[in-house]
This record gives sequence, structure tokens and C-alpha cells, in this order.
Amino acid sequence: MSAPVPIPSDLLQTSFQVFDYAAVVVFGATGALAAARRGHDIVTFAFFSAATGVGGGTIRDLLIGAPVFWVHQPGILLACLAAAVMVWLFGERPAGYRLLLWLDAVGMAAYTVVGAAKAESYGVSPAVSVVMGVITATFGGIVRDVLAGEPSVLLRREIYVTAALLGAASFAVVQALHLSTPWPAVIGFVVGLAVRGAALRFNLSMPGFKGRGAQP
Repeated sequence: MSAPVPIPSDLLQTSFQVFDYAAVVVFGATGALAAARRGHDIVTFAFFSAATGVGGGTIRDLLIGAPVFWVHQPGILLACLAAAVMVWLFGERPAGYRLLLWLDAVGMAAYTVVGAAKAESYGVSPAVSVVMGVITATFGGIVRDVLAGEPSVLLRREIYVTAALLGAASFAVVQALHLSTPWPAVIGFVVGLAVRGAALRFNLSMPGFKGRGAQP
């Protein structure tokens, strides 16, 4: 079986940057919305937005020994600030929030693949690259929930972390089959988005434990 066609390093770097900016804006907006629901000021909006937008990528870079992406891309923080200002100006609207959920699903699926691919480029094993993809896509939301005093996404049966896990795992499996670029990324993205989209469309959730001692 032929080896995968390598991506030019400059093109790969550009792709990472595009997804980083797009994802931090979407994730940052969800952080600002959490601040809006608590009635916080614009400074807290910006802090929640930045913590949510860069949280996952920061942990990923620290764990794989890569330069922390936003330290060398100050525009990332400006993108978080822009997201906070937009939420501050336009507020929380039901229709807009529903749209943001779908944009968040797209960002989650993309960031899952970007996180896994970046980790793999630093020589980690496929299993670790899957974990890094999940962390990249979900850790910012965990930080947001902790700051806002809301139940963490890890403590809800919402299909979110599961979607990221399946997307990252799909990327790793297809990459191991040595399919040509960009198929591993495309398939990982589609799987993650499809699972998360189905959960949003049909209000699906993970089954809870029903054994003895489980709280109702």
C-alpha cells in the first residue's frame, strides 16, 4: 500500500492557523455566553472567552512539548476579545444560541482533527494523538463550565466528548491505513460532526448507570 502524500509544511501550518482562529472565535463566544447568563461585566466576558477559546489547545501544546500556539499568535487573543465584544453587543438570543451550538459542533469536529494531527506531528503514538484531539476540542468547555459554576460537560450525559473521541479515533485509524492526505482529516471531521449533529438534531444523550447506589 502506498504511503500517504505528505502535506507541505507551510500549507499544514496555514491550515492549523485557520482552524485555530475559527475554533477560538466559536468557542470563545460560548465562553462569553456563559458570562452573559451570569450578568458579568465586559472584562469577565473577555476572560471567559479567552479561557474557553485557548484552553484545549494550550493543554495540548504543553503536553506534547510544542510552543503554546497563542503565545506566538497574539491575533488569537484578539479573536477571543472580538467574540466577547460580539456577545456583549448582541446578547443571548434563542435563535442565535441554536446556531452557535451548530457552529460549536463544526468547531469541535475540526479542532479534534487538528489537535490529533498536531500531536501526531510531534511523534506521539496514535493512542496519545486521540487523547490530544479530545483534549483540544473539549478542555476549553470544561474550563468555561468551572468558571461559570455550571455542571461540567464531563458530568452531563450530553454527547460531546464522545463525539470528539470518535472523531479523533477515526482520524487515527484512517491515518494508520496510510490513506492519502486529506482523507484521514476529512473522515475524522465528518465522523465527529455527524455524531454531534445527530445528538443535537435528535436530542440524544448517553445512557446513565442504573445499578445499585446510583442517584436518581
